Amino acid sequence: MFEVLEGGIQTTVQDFPGREGLLDQGICPAGPFDNVAHRLANILVNNAPGAAGLEVTAGNFQATFHDDAIIALCGANMQPKLDGEPMAMWASHKVRKGQTLALSSVDGGGFRSYLAVAGAIDVPEYLGSKSTYVPGGIGGFEGRPLKKGDLVKIGPHASEGYLHRQVRHDLIPVYTTEWELEAVPGPQSAPDYWTWEDFDFFFSNTWKLDRNSNRMGYRMQSHQWQWARKSGGVAGGHPSNILDNGYAVGAVNIAGDQPIILGVDGPTLGGFVCAVGVAWGAMWKLGQMAPGRDTIRFKELTIDQAADLARATDLWASAQSLTRG
Repeated sequence: MFEVLEGGIQTTVQDFPGREGLLDQGICPAGPFDNVAHRLANILVNNAPGAAGLEVTAGNFQATFHDDAIIALCGANMQPKLDGEPMAMWASHKVRKGQTLALSSVDGGGFRSYLAVAGAIDVPEYLGSKSTYVPGGIGGFEGRPLKKGDLVKIGPHASEGYLHRQVRHDLIPVYTTEWELEAVPGPQSAPDYWTWEDFDFFFSNTWKLDRNSNRMGYRMQSHQWQWARKSGGVAGGHPSNILDNGYAVGAVNIAGDQPIILGVDGPTLGGFVCAVGVAWGAMWKLGQMAPGRDTIRFKELTIDQAADLARATDLWASAQSLTRG
């Protein structure tokens, strides 16, 4: 068990892949926004890759452990310290009863860190997942971010044989402020909805993330699209309007003039064009983009290329990426 001393900007319990198969019921998957860092942290402490851990957004989290534990921290560098001493990221560590883990602000690129504890965070499942969906108040720890005074249970774990593991240095991601984000056109794209000029602009422009962005959606700056049609027809007057249909996680929703990347807590259906979809193997990048600071250049992939990227990402987020220190 550990006791939360400071909950930080937003710290939630998440497991991977979250609540799958419920989009048609209006329930988003939630889960870690950066699933690569989440999975690698779990593997470092010998948990299942998708086990419940903590997603720490923007830093300033502190907790004191009431029992011995094995932990690992992956993701953005929040300058972690254990009882005031710097703690290496992307590696497993022994924590003694009574020791305090403290995360500060993010140093450099990235936006979220993932804390895994051997045995995993012990919270009840809700609809097949332990992930927190904050807007709906479900899952995780009482359906909300952690706050000062919370006592968080940890499941039983094995021995110390999984200490001294670390992610290979050449496989630790480099977080930037200028991102290349792989994406696949469709389902509502050129030439039926966008013009080819719109299409080319989307993939050649540098997009700035709006500060009013979160796990539900990453807003980018507005653009005056040309559109391949004059209106939305029976769906409404604006060309971005369509009859309500399902939204995929990672879809780039065009709401009027503004493109919005739908996140893991995003809406499951609606009446706007989705002109592009972020490739699943690149979704982890969204979790490390800082609203109001970072920029995106989209890279077009075919469906086959996106499938290859997904397989490569799964291989990366596996035990094959680990070594012993």
